[in-house]
Amino acid sequence: MKNENNIFKKKDNSRFYIMVFAVLFIALAVRAFMGLNTKSDVETKVNKTPIELNFSDVLRKSDDIKTMDIDGDKATGILKDGTKYSAVITYNPELLEKLSKNGTTIKIEDKKSFFDNFLRGLDLLFWGFLLFFTWRLLRGGIGGRGGLTQSLISQNPTKITTGKTKTTFKDVAGIDSEKQELMEVVEFLKNRDKFKALGARVPRGILLSGEPGTGKTLLARAVAGEANVPFFATSGSDFSGIIVGLGVAKIKEIFELAKRNAPCILFIDEIDAIGQSRSKHSYNDNDREQTLNQLLIEMDGFANETGIIVIAATNRPDMLDAALLRPGRFDRQIHIDLPDLEGRRDILNLHAKKFKINEDINMLDVARGTTGFSGADLENLLNESALHAVRVGHKVVEQSDIEDARDKILMGPVKKRKMRPEDIKLTAYHEAGHAFVGLHYGNIIDPIHKATIIPRGRALGMVQHLPIDDKVSMTIEEVRANLSTYLAGRASEEVFFGMNKITTGAESDIAVATRLTRRSITTAGLSDKIGLVAVNQANSFGQKIALENASEKTAEIVDEEIHKWLDVAHKDAKNLITKNKSVVDKLAKALLEKETLTADEIKEIVNGKKIKSTTRAKKSNAKK
Repeated sequence: MKNENNIFKKKDNSRFYIMVFAVLFIALAVRAFMGLNTKSDVETKVNKTPIELNFSDVLRKSDDIKTMDIDGDKATGILKDGTKYSAVITYNPELLEKLSKNGTTIKIEDKKSFFDNFLRGLDLLFWGFLLFFTWRLLRGGIGGRGGLTQSLISQNPTKITTGKTKTTFKDVAGIDSEKQELMEVVEFLKNRDKFKALGARVPRGILLSGEPGTGKTLLARAVAGEANVPFFATSGSDFSGIIVGLGVAKIKEIFELAKRNAPCILFIDEIDAIGQSRSKHSYNDNDREQTLNQLLIEMDGFANETGIIVIAATNRPDMLDAALLRPGRFDRQIHIDLPDLEGRRDILNLHAKKFKINEDINMLDVARGTTGFSGADLENLLNESALHAVRVGHKVVEQSDIEDARDKILMGPVKKRKMRPEDIKLTAYHEAGHAFVGLHYGNIIDPIHKATIIPRGRALGMVQHLPIDDKVSMTIEEVRANLSTYLAGRASEEVFFGMNKITTGAESDIAVATRLTRRSITTAGLSDKIGLVAVNQANSFGQKIALENASEKTAEIVDEEIHKWLDVAHKDAKNLITKNKSVVDKLAKALLEKETLTADEIKEIVNGKKIKSTTRAKKSNAKK
């Protein structure tokens, strides 16, 4: 398979012309600079300070002078009586004018140096070459057929990946429904006669949209590999540049290449770079619009029997022009969602073949802890796990390596901060509150995976939950249980340290709880006072407008409801911790000793069982 082939293979001599042009241009610039200091002899003599001022005799006998030859400050000639003379004079236009009126024949020597003559010849050569260059440009001689535009395209080629690809649908996991949508394209490329017999028209263009890393490019390559046809891949940004007209020319070239190799797949990644929606106000984007127009023309000109399938990918389908999405162009749109639990497991199993992983590791458990991960994120998770395994000296990737890699991706690397003992103690009680309330509502919310007070990123500690399956919605019972769990850290600080010792550590917890409460009240209709009204509608950019579809009175009620919900959740968490203060105290002390507690260890402490003690002092001694 060839990579990064240039579609313009014809050799041209444009580099030679450009180099010669540049050399002559520099020479002309030097000539112009020298010209500032090499004025004509007449101008120089006018500005030159007189060398000899004694030429009074010349002035007195101006009527008797017949001829005068001036060479610098020397003057020679013949008087009217035939007598020869020489004098040292200073050039004076008034003197020359007076002599001329008296009938004197005046001759001024204008001698040029070799350097002056060379520069003058260089000027003529430059202008001659410029005329020749222009003539060749108009005739399209530079760069071969197509003239300067073709030459500039050759110097700024569209990078494309060509050839047959070995990627097939077996190399794509977690997006089975999307693969099924593209099977029709594969069947068409393999057996077009079957579709022609029924008069069916296969989509000329397919738009793949979705979050970054969901496998859009991989899926397009798999279509070509499955159908065993050439695959041409390029990016939308390759068609834009600072030279007007290059984008249009490049569009023409790449579609000509596709037509010569049909049937084939033509893949354009990040098509929003050239396919953004046009408007009457976009005066400064004329070149991009012309490039888009040319793309529309090329796609509209396809015949059903050409066998060219255009597949494009974008993360922002809302930005694309409506003309691109009409039937006959990109008439099939496939949105690739983030993989679900089963999809994440399949993706992990697929990528795990490239790594040495302990056979005891259950990929379904790993998938449970990676909600919201894309296919690229999952591959990166295993790679980070392998790197960690090498760093700590493991021969295979262990569960602990995957745990560390996941924590690093979600929260950042471990921060070795010098924390005060009171801050460490407060963090332990904060996380113990989260862990206890989370365990109390374990049959409603996602079960706890572990609790830790090891600082990572901006977090001083955290309690991690692993979902059993993917949730598409939440009941009001789940919402309230989650709110109590979010605010349990602050409640624990208040119970064990008092109101005067609470910290800003609950900042992110409060923010998450507030967002969940506002969404439940304003868009999900879970509040009796607001009712089934969507107060906050998403605008075209996916952002929220605070008072959209709401009066000031309704906005005040929304704020009151949010405060009420959060206050109820906070009181609930505080009551639970107060009633079980001794249990939470044991959890906090266990965190101070072990730094990290698993779900089983948390359950054992809550149930009154003792766990194996591993103090931080012992850990530090072991490290030494």
